[in-house]
Amino acid sequence: MADLLFSHIALSCAELGRTEEFYAQHFGFRRARAIPLGAGNEIVFLKNSHGVYLELFRADAERPAGLPLLTGDGAHYPGVRHLAFQVTSVDDTLAALGPAAEVTLGPLDFDAFIPGWRTVWVRDPDGNIVEISQGFTDDPALATP
Repeated sequence: MADLLFSHIALSCAELGRTEEFYAQHFGFRRARAIPLGAGNEIVFLKNSHGVYLELFRADAERPAGLPLLTGDGAHYPGVRHLAFQVTSVDDTLAALGPAAEVTLGPLDFDAFIPGWRTVWVRDPDGNIVEISQGFTDDPALATP
């Protein structure tokens, strides 16, 4: 599988435009493609400068009754826990997010594991948890030659 390349993450959105604006304004994504589905609906592909894609769909159902809004660092049951982005500065990113930063956990320092590793989790417009992290590095002992 040497040619395997991660493709994208798909998100169901209550309001496509609001979710697109959030990821464009705060995480540098831009519209890469829109596929019209008719009746004013579309699939929107967003892409950032590192080639990461988000695929946005308009949700066609409400959150199931009894399914709680995600908190903390995300779901602790099987499924996607959170999306994560590396930034230069957690504090600068939080300041730039301003009122759009609904913090669910942190910021926390993980210097005991990796000096300079700092992370905060925020909620996107659809309730998904987004991790914003600085300073994470791979373990050099695990590097493949």
